[in-house]
Amino acid sequence: MTVKLYVEGGGDHNKTLQTACRRGFSEFLLKAGLKDRMPRVVACGGRHQAYESFRTSHGNAGRSDFPVLLVDSEAPVTKEDPWEHVRLRPGDGWDRPPGASADQLHLMTQAMEAWFYADKDALQRYYEEDFRVGSLSQRKDIENIPKSDLFAGLRLATRGCRQKGEYSKGEHSFQILGQIDPAKVRNASPAHCGRLLEVLDRVCAR
Repeated sequence: MTVKLYVEGGGDHNKTLQTACRRGFSEFLLKAGLKDRMPRVVACGGRHQAYESFRTSHGNAGRSDFPVLLVDSEAPVTKEDPWEHVRLRPGDGWDRPPGASADQLHLMTQAMEAWFYADKDALQRYYEEDFRVGSLSQRKDIENIPKSDLFAGLRLATRGCRQKGEYSKGEHSFQILGQIDPAKVRNASPAHCGRLLEVLDRVCAR
């Protein structure tokens, strides 16, 4: 089975960021136990571009191809079927491509940064002594931390960091992604990260 993971991130037409995006997700998935059966990570830039790239790949897929789409949820998820979430969310309105299954769409609630909150020790190591961990939300249910709170907390926690500076989604995010512990993220986000890793573990083993 050839599995391609189409991810939101990396910036449009920015090869440096796209390379960093692919590396960050690949390192995360390797540590999650997918060594020797890794999906190919495709950094797509914006979320609409990710959807369009996935839709094209799905339309052209052969019997041994399994494209997967991974995007931020951008808002609380109230639907069990992720395709219903992106169909109904204002700004998306995406239709499920004919023949696509629920296993082919996954959400990073409400943004990828929620995963960082599951491993504050990794954030502390990355930013070192000036990092103010107390500025981050202490909620354990990272799937329900509002997107605005995710970014506000990271800005406050890193404002005084002299070496790396304030959190930058482009510069820092994919480096951090490659350093966090997938087991911690899986435990803190069972409905979304846990589901993603379960599906990838299953389909990549075929």
